[in-house]
Amino acid sequence: MISPLIESKDIYLKADGKSILSKISLEIYRNEIFGVMGPSGGGKTSFLRLINHTFRGERVETQGHLYVLGEDVLSEEVNPTPLRRKVSMVFATPVVLPMSIFENLVYGLRIQGIKDKSLLQEAAEKGLKAAILWDEVRDRLHKPAQKLSGGQQQRLCIARAMALSPDVLLLDEPTSGLDPISTFRIEEAMKELKKHHTIVLVSNNTKQIARVTDRCAFFLMGKLIETGKTSQVFTIPREKKTDDYIAGRFG
Repeated sequence: MISPLIESKDIYLKADGKSILSKISLEIYRNEIFGVMGPSGGGKTSFLRLINHTFRGERVETQGHLYVLGEDVLSEEVNPTPLRRKVSMVFATPVVLPMSIFENLVYGLRIQGIKDKSLLQEAAEKGLKAAILWDEVRDRLHKPAQKLSGGQQQRLCIARAMALSPDVLLLDEPTSGLDPISTFRIEEAMKELKKHHTIVLVSNNTKQIARVTDRCAFFLMGKLIETGKTSQVFTIPREKKTDDYIAGRFG
C-alpha cells in the first residue's frame, strides 16, 4: 500500500476566534498534482499555509494532525526551517527580489551558506529548466529580474523554489491575472515538475484544475465537500454542491 506524502486528519483551524477550516481529512501522494478548488474565502490558501507552517507566531488555534513527509507539522515541537526547505510555496503575485535573475535563483542557497559557484550555477540552471524558462533567459541571467514579464516573473518564482530541490511545491493561484500563453507555459511546467515532485495547486479556475490535476478537493466555507480523482469529481461528482460549483451555478 502506498503511503501518502501529505495526510491531514480532522484538521480544525481558527484565527481570532473565527473558524477557517473544519474537519479537513485528505491524502496527497508523491508525484501527483493535487488541486484544491472552491470559492474565495473557503480556506484553500489557509490549508497551504498549514502545510508550509507559515501560521507560526500568529494568533491561531489548530486541532488534528497534518503529516508532511512523516512529520506532524501542527506539533509545537516541529522546526519550520528544515520543513520549508522541503516544502516550497509560490504565491499568486510574483515576488521577485530587486537583483539579477541569477541572484534571485540562488538567494535561498546563499542563505544556507552555499558558496560554490559551480553548485550555484547548476542549481540555477536546474530551476530554470524545471520552470521552462531556461531558453528565454539563459543569455541574460545577470540582468534585473524585474525587467521580466509578469508570466516570466511567476515562472522565475517557481524556478527559485525548485533550485532548493524541494519535495513538495505549493502553488497558490500561480496563473492569476496572467495571459493565456503564460498560463499555458506554467501549466506545462507543472506537468514536467510532477515527474520528480509533488504539487499542491490552489486555483479558482475549475478548467485549470480539470486540465492539470490528478486528484482534487472541493472546499466550501472551510469544509471539505468532496475529494477524489479529478476525472471522477468533474464527471460524476458525489455531492450536489460540487456539481453546482463546477457548473458555475455559484462561486
